[in-house]
Formats: sequence, C-alpha cells, structure tokens
Amino acid sequence: MATLSAFPNPNPNPNPNFHPDHSQTLDFDSLMLPQPQSPPPQPPPESSSPSPPPQLLHVSFNQDHACFAAATDNGFRIFNCDPFRELFRREFDGGGIGHVEMLFRCNILALVGGGSQPQYPQTKVMIWDDHQGRCIGELSFRTVVHGVRLRRDRIIVIVEQKIFVYNFADLKLLHQIETVANPKGLCAVSQGSDSLVLVCPGLHKGQIRVEHYALKKTKFISAHDSSIACFALTLDGQLVATASTKGTLIRIFNADNGTLLQEVRRGANVAEIFSLAFSATAQWLAVSSDKGTVHVFGLKVNSSVPENEKPQSSSNSDAAINLSNSPLSFIKFKGVLPKYFNSEWSVAQFRLQEGSHYSVAFGLQKNTVIILGMDGSFYKCEFDPEHRGEMTQLEYHNFLKPESTI
Repeated sequence: MATLSAFPNPNPNPNPNFHPDHSQTLDFDSLMLPQPQSPPPQPPPESSSPSPPPQLLHVSFNQDHACFAAATDNGFRIFNCDPFRELFRREFDGGGIGHVEMLFRCNILALVGGGSQPQYPQTKVMIWDDHQGRCIGELSFRTVVHGVRLRRDRIIVIVEQKIFVYNFADLKLLHQIETVANPKGLCAVSQGSDSLVLVCPGLHKGQIRVEHYALKKTKFISAHDSSIACFALTLDGQLVATASTKGTLIRIFNADNGTLLQEVRRGANVAEIFSLAFSATAQWLAVSSDKGTVHVFGLKVNSSVPENEKPQSSSNSDAAINLSNSPLSFIKFKGVLPKYFNSEWSVAQFRLQEGSHYSVAFGLQKNTVIILGMDGSFYKCEFDPEHRGEMTQLEYHNFLKPESTI
C-alpha cells in the first residue's frame, strides 16, 4: 500500500540552465502547506584537480527520445540528444539516485534513491520540481520501487509484483495491477492525450497485460513460452513489441486485439535483450542485447497476412517459423535447413562491446539511432535501409566525463 506526503512550496530557485515548459508544468498548489523556507542546495566547492566521474546507476530516454536522464551515485543529469549537450545536473552530498524519470521537457521529474548511499529511501518516489530545485511530494511503498513511468496526467509506479497508477494532479491512487515477479520494473505507457494504454507483465510466464483505460478493457497476450524480458509500446498505444529471455525472436502485436502482426529474429543464439524501441512512425524497431550488437528491423505492421499464414504457436513458440512466408527458395530443403534461415532479419546493425548494457532509441533526424551505454557512452548512428548492413557512426561522447559538462 502506498502512502502520500507533500512538501511545502518555497520561493522558487530557478535552474539557469533549464527553462521550464510552463505549458506542461503541473499544478501542485493543492498539495502545498506553508512552512519556513529551506536554503537551496549549494554547488560543491571547486577543486584544482577534476573529480572522478560518478558511478552511473540508470539511464532512460524521455517520452519522445529527444532527451535522456542519467542517475548517478551523487545525483542526476539531464542531456539533450540532438544536438548532444548537457542541459543541467543536480548533485547531492553523497546521496545516490537510482532512477530518474523525465516528463518530456517539463521541469517535473520522478526520483528514486539508489546506490550505496541513497539520497532518498528506495521505497519512495520523490516528485522533483527543478524550477524550485526541490521535492514537492512523495509516494511511499512497503517494498523497493523498481521503476516509474510518467504521463502528463498519470504517475505509474512499479514494485516487485504490483503496479500502481496515480492521478498526477492530486496523486490519488486510481488503479492497482498484480503482475508476476518484475524485478526489472517492466512497464510501458502510451502518451496520447485522448487515451491511456498501459502494458505490463501478466500473471503467467510469457504473458503481457494490456490495459485500455479509455475503453475499460483488459487484454492478455501470450507472447512467448519463455519469461518476458523486454517490451516496448508505440506512443499512440497501438503496437507492442515483445522479447523473451531467450532473446532470439521479437514479436510485434496489435495492442488492441492481441493479433500477432510480425515476427523478426535478432539471432540464433540465446541473448539478453536490454531494450526495444519503435521509431516515431512505427516504420522501424531497434533492439539492443548483451551480444554487443544493435539491430534495426523494418516493420510491416499494415500488411494484411491471411490467418493461416501467420506464425503458429507450438511447444517452443520462440522458435516457431512459418516456412511458407520465407522469401528464400529453399522449399525442397524443408526439414534440413535450420528454421532461422526463414526468419526476417535486421536491415542494419551496429557493433558495440559485448556484455555491456545499452539502451536504444531513434533520433530526431531520419534513419538515425541513439545508443546509451552504462559506461557513459553516447552514440549517434545512421543506417541505410536501401543498402542495409553496418550503420555509420556519426557521433560519440562520454557523458560522465567532467569535461563534457557546460
């Protein structure tokens, strides 16, 4: 059960490097009570030698992938993707942030403590207003918070086996959802103002749950035989892509009725999928894994495929491939060639360090991909859908190095 607290509203202490978007700023006046003003946080004293970079605990893109947030063992930093630059940072005296969630480019963020010395309890979600430079509210839970998702009208909090949905304006609890064990904090929400679609793990292995709040409808999709490792939702909530712990196949479903629309193959060997991302037009899907390769797949979500030609589930649905859909002329070798020869493969790849954790998103420029590494690396790459093959690296930065600040 979550509990709610609110903090006073002091005189604002604007951040000179970040201009709030007042059209998206939320009204928390109803939560505020008069209280003596606290002094604003002071910057650390300057030293003659540069301090070592902080430990990176979490990175996440904002909703339209135009920015990303980095949570560290001494605070958090916000970056612009294109052009790459640091927008601002907040550093605490030895206090770590394990998760920071942005709300587009708004001055409101959600923070969760983390690291060896958390700035806040890991059982709380702190609502931070960077225009004021302080927390203005909190949500408390009985167990550790594994993730937070934001919309302009909702806060979604993920704990081990539950998801809580709150109204953003007054932090009123609207809905609770039970899930299987979810230590990764898997959850995705649409961003359309006219409807809210939420995707989360279901109650059974390999199952996802889709909540259509405007339609008051719940849809369960048996996506894989293996446990769910990762999924992504388009901003309009119409398509959902899923990957299992096998990491070989990625499936794209109609989020409304659960129809399997397409199935693509990352590779033949088991891999851990770190992230999935749709392009803004849902024309492309990007995938990162522990194999050190980012793949881009072309999507055919509008194609009409007869029911009897869609991939059918089997005792091993992660390897189920329908040979009749193959573009290859190997029909006479049925039963001889491995099934993965008949899969849809990626149109572009980018090689990275194997074993490292990377998150992906599509850039604002056409056919570009942004890659964030837990080692502080930022890559901007371009792919050629006509000639396929390896992507071209356009930019590289280390966003943890002191000299990268502004």
